[in-house]
Amino acid sequence: MSSVIRSVGSVLGDELDCLFSAFSPWFYALKFNAGLLETAALIAIGAINVTVPGPQEGSPVFDAFVSYSLEFAFFPDFAGNASAPNRFSDNLLANLGDLQGVRPFIRVGGNTQDYALYDESLPYAVNGTYDLARSRDYPTTIHIGPSFFESYGTLPDTKFTHGFNLGLGGNRSEGWETLKATVPLACKAIGKDNLDVWEYGNEPDLFSTSAQGPVRPSSWNEKVYVEQWLNVTREIAAILAEACPDFPKPVFMAPSNAGTANRLRAPAQWAAGLDADDNVALFSTHNYISGAESPGVTLQGTLMNHTRTVQSVQAHVREYATITGRFDDVPPLIYGEHNSLYNQGKPGLSNSFGAALWGVDFNLYAASQGIKRVHMHMGTDYRYQSWQPIHTDKTALGTKAPYYGNVAIAAFLAPSKAYPSSAVSVAHIPLPDNNDGQASAYAAYHGDTLARILVINLRAHNSTVNGTGTTPDPVRPRPRGAKTYSFDVSSWPAGLADVRRLAANGSDAISGITWDGWSYNYELEGGKPVRLGNVTAGETALVIRGRVTVAVPDSEAVVVSPVLGCVKGKKRL
Repeated sequence: MSSVIRSVGSVLGDELDCLFSAFSPWFYALKFNAGLLETAALIAIGAINVTVPGPQEGSPVFDAFVSYSLEFAFFPDFAGNASAPNRFSDNLLANLGDLQGVRPFIRVGGNTQDYALYDESLPYAVNGTYDLARSRDYPTTIHIGPSFFESYGTLPDTKFTHGFNLGLGGNRSEGWETLKATVPLACKAIGKDNLDVWEYGNEPDLFSTSAQGPVRPSSWNEKVYVEQWLNVTREIAAILAEACPDFPKPVFMAPSNAGTANRLRAPAQWAAGLDADDNVALFSTHNYISGAESPGVTLQGTLMNHTRTVQSVQAHVREYATITGRFDDVPPLIYGEHNSLYNQGKPGLSNSFGAALWGVDFNLYAASQGIKRVHMHMGTDYRYQSWQPIHTDKTALGTKAPYYGNVAIAAFLAPSKAYPSSAVSVAHIPLPDNNDGQASAYAAYHGDTLARILVINLRAHNSTVNGTGTTPDPVRPRPRGAKTYSFDVSSWPAGLADVRRLAANGSDAISGITWDGWSYNYELEGGKPVRLGNVTAGETALVIRGRVTVAVPDSEAVVVSPVLGCVKGKKRL
């Protein structure tokens, strides 16, 4: 059925499309001959009828909604340094900036920010020692040298958050000296124009219980945390005033908790006076939907499961509502760090195309519920990373499946070309007959105008042996199912709608992934977009009587948007 839809647009040449686009909407519809209209009617038979909520149901997002969190110890891998900037990372960030209008913001933090101490004599950026009993994925004894800060100058037009060390900085003299030495280095390296906010401490709610080793006693509580946080953020302000006097008063993302149900709780942190100095600009929380080693974790049941996503996001929404219900002027809510499975992800799940689809669903559902920006966490060799920034003996340098999901989100949230100042908002579209949680849909609005619809079929489809993502299945795979949806788009003119697909051979695929026929693989143009000739693109669907109908194969996502006017045939909102 999807091949029928894909062929509809090819019947009309650009010249015919341009000719009729000059006429009123009712006359525009007359250009379709009876055969085309009959085909469209056949496609709609059996389709699931969906009502699209109005713009009043949408939640505005920040213009850099798709953003990243980079593990502190691996920041130089991702960014490079003054003599060897990482052009691959820069290309991938530029792609997203071209789509969403602003390059992703980068938060430099994570667990290793609270292990990092400064060594002025270190001749390279990071000296990290691994303790495999604590973590196999990142060093837990870390010193950084002056050249660490060169990395802030390698990614143009990018805003940063630098994370300072609360874990050791608040209970060790070397940590205090590190703070005093690195605040001037950070502000001078970043510059006031490229600074987003600062951060002091990563996941303090786990400081007394961390599996990597506690850095606070069992008596650790919200009151003590806030006392330490206020004491040091005031010191940061004093150092900044002297080292970088042209900088504005420092503001922070906080409290940066790991979750909503750990030793410290955000409502109690707020009640203890976390924002007493009115310098918390972003209410930051972290989310991982489950753990890499948690029992029962599967691609279909854990990640490709809209019901599970709703439950996970709603825990944060409820926590934030508790705080806004008790306190005035609470700053906007963001995910300062998140990804699929904590402990750096699981092979075969977090690096699969199914995880890319999960990322689209999770991030857009978060957007629809008032979360203004998401920083997806990455580190060198992490399984859930969007790209591997360097070659290692564990992981090949390259673009990973989750990046393609990031691209689809950025394209879906692209600002209006005609009215670039119009706010972009996202609404969740309830789907009928979705009790299994294997589908989801969203609307993007430019102001009051419905700009795009995105629908995801989350039903897993395997194309490799045992779903490993590496070896094509030699046995003929089961037929790939599809769901057909008919959306109410009465505000769109009769005519054509663009159809762009996030696609792969299956949910288990770890390569061969495309967005609208584009590849962002390192092997092609170093991460720059390359249109593939063997992948369907330029697909259209018909908008008739206020409805547009589209088929979505299992393990695929589709973005639909009206074609307006004529610029070489088509113009998108």
